[in-house]
Amino acid sequence: MGTQGGTALISTTAEWRALKEHFANEIDKTHLRDLIADAKRCEELVIESDGVYCDFARQRVTHDTMTKLYDLARAAGVKEKINAMFNGEAINSTENRAVLHVATRAPKDKVINVDGKNVVPDVHDVLDKIKDFSERVRNGEWVGETGKPLKDVVAIGIGGSFLGPLFVHTSLRTNPEAADEARGRQLRFLANVDPVDVARSLNGLDPETTLVIVVSKTFTTAETMLNARTVRAWIRASLGEAAVSKHMVAISTNLKLVEEFGIDPDNAFAFWDWVGGRYSVCSAVGMLPLSLQYGYDTMEQFLKGAWSMDQHFANAPFEKNLPLTLGMLSVWNVSFLDCPARAILPYTQALAKLAPHIQQVAMESNGKGVAIDGTPLDYETGEIDFGEPGTNGQHSFYQLIHQGRTIPCDFIGIIKSQQSVYLKGEIVSNHDELMCNFFAQADALAVGKSAIELRAESCPDALIPHKTFTGNRPSLSILLPELNAYTTGQLLSLYEHRVATQGFVWGLNSFDQWGVELGKVLASRVRTSMNSKRTKGEIMTPGDGFNPSTTALLNRYLAGKAKLIYPEPKDVFPCDLIDGDECRPPTSYV
Repeated sequence: MGTQGGTALISTTAEWRALKEHFANEIDKTHLRDLIADAKRCEELVIESDGVYCDFARQRVTHDTMTKLYDLARAAGVKEKINAMFNGEAINSTENRAVLHVATRAPKDKVINVDGKNVVPDVHDVLDKIKDFSERVRNGEWVGETGKPLKDVVAIGIGGSFLGPLFVHTSLRTNPEAADEARGRQLRFLANVDPVDVARSLNGLDPETTLVIVVSKTFTTAETMLNARTVRAWIRASLGEAAVSKHMVAISTNLKLVEEFGIDPDNAFAFWDWVGGRYSVCSAVGMLPLSLQYGYDTMEQFLKGAWSMDQHFANAPFEKNLPLTLGMLSVWNVSFLDCPARAILPYTQALAKLAPHIQQVAMESNGKGVAIDGTPLDYETGEIDFGEPGTNGQHSFYQLIHQGRTIPCDFIGIIKSQQSVYLKGEIVSNHDELMCNFFAQADALAVGKSAIELRAESCPDALIPHKTFTGNRPSLSILLPELNAYTTGQLLSLYEHRVATQGFVWGLNSFDQWGVELGKVLASRVRTSMNSKRTKGEIMTPGDGFNPSTTALLNRYLAGKAKLIYPEPKDVFPCDLIDGDECRPPTSYV
């Protein structure tokens, strides 16, 4: 058996074996309909942190299960790993980097050292710069090339440079206080290199009133930089070369390439290699576009909410530690109950982009098959994350959750809605109706419905198998007092640290992502070949080095173009979408 940092894989420990035996001898013989009837147990399986209330009584656990899970966390050295992370140690060993997204929301008086240097002053230098710049843009002091205020922002970035900020933006846009700060402004995100995304992101915008943020740590990300060059050409075509420095800023560490691109390095906002992309929303990556939209004061509350949960994670004992407990429950569901997925089900439309963001945070972090030292694992890790807001999801995939595969669910509810609707003659308000489903769905999953109950209701025998619900399907319920910048920050931090806890127990490096590299390398090969073939007007042949299937697919693609050979060099935009009928794109040879 291999080792992880000199310690055997967690599956070799007595604590792991105890949980395996506990499941087989006790939990596998229980049903949630009986477990949730125990008032004392239900009272024990609740944790609250700074207003975030979590009830996990509908998980397939007992007090003994939780004791054993916390013992497993201790055996895995989770507390030591949490301390190492907060102390700036290089726990991302494959890249020799610290993991300090928590430093991006640390108060000014906090000391967090990396290689003997306190990084908190650097963080606040960038935050001060964001505050100054966003206020100047918002109050009209910083204007565009023609003197008009910049009221529209397009943030160009992909992955963590897009999903996290979009989640927060979607969460805040219908919050009354945040919406009031955003009045008259637009924030859009351009991530996909697909020209359709370019068209949609720029459609209806006026270059004279548009500010573009290019988010790329190295300023070399292929999709982001092609989109950046595309939008730069859009600005140049309308306003001239000199306009680029007034209408484009950067979030990057590569000031040389920023300047070569045409952006003033003074208008570049830094972040650091100890902030991973999917953990970067509290850095300039999220704070700059979101401060431009909602004002810095609003986003400062977001940072404070995240820091509140950070401190809880770092300091609370295991039994009262919300992110750690949820992480251990996920380990239990994946590695012991063999559950392949997790559904994230917010009962508020404002959290519509939470699941896509957590998909990346969790699946890119823990989608690994080897331990941190490279040893192959002999247990499953990671979850397939998906979700939609309730009640939309109920009319989509809940059928599978209720009567198909067992998929643990996170139900997220809001006590005070961002918006209020109550119609005369209705017995409950619209938000109450929504939340009635929040409570009912969790119980339906846990309790189910038996054949005996169906017969008592005179259900025809032929339908009984179809209407039977086995129940015993785990879920947990999170209640937030309201959804604002502060609680959005808490929710973000909760999920980030939950993912870290899982990785710490499984012995993974949750902070690298080598799995995305191979596809990029192969895409580069295809890019070079495609340019060569289209320049020469040729098709792919076996001698080009691709397998027969890929060769056939590429030729099918090339044959479908209206014109195989690239046109003479010129800028081509989807003008019919962007500029109305002023210009028409040529036939689709590009």
